[in-house]
Amino acid sequence: MGWQVGYDSRWKRDIGYGVPATCDRPRCGEAIDRGLAHVCGSEPYGGVHGCGLYFCDGHLTGSRKSGERWVRVCGRCDKGRPPYDPAPDTREWMEWKLTDESWGRWRDENPEAVAVIRQALADHGEG
Repeated sequence: MGWQVGYDSRWKRDIGYGVPATCDRPRCGEAIDRGLAHVCGSEPYGGVHGCGLYFCDGHLTGSRKSGERWVRVCGRCDKGRPPYDPAPDTREWMEWKLTDESWGRWRDENPEAVAVIRQALADHGEG
């Protein structure tokens, strides 16, 4: 099973190594993807030890023993604190969802979500 694009119902957003993103650490802005290499907890949705948010290498600073291996976690999870608010989708990803042929069916089936994306782009002068 590939993790190019999936959906995280907890955080209500697309995930996978095919999803361009920025680090979820506030004020970081480092370009990453939402693949397993960047997820807090080193497993889909964060597994047992992580919050399931996505961070650059500089902000996956802690680790937890999980069976026979170590998993990387963000600073908040390392200290047992509540997670950050997730960073918004990137302009690149929102535009991809609005224009790429592969997302045509999704657009047809989700007009409300399309409207939200269009508004987000317009609010930031990018639509």
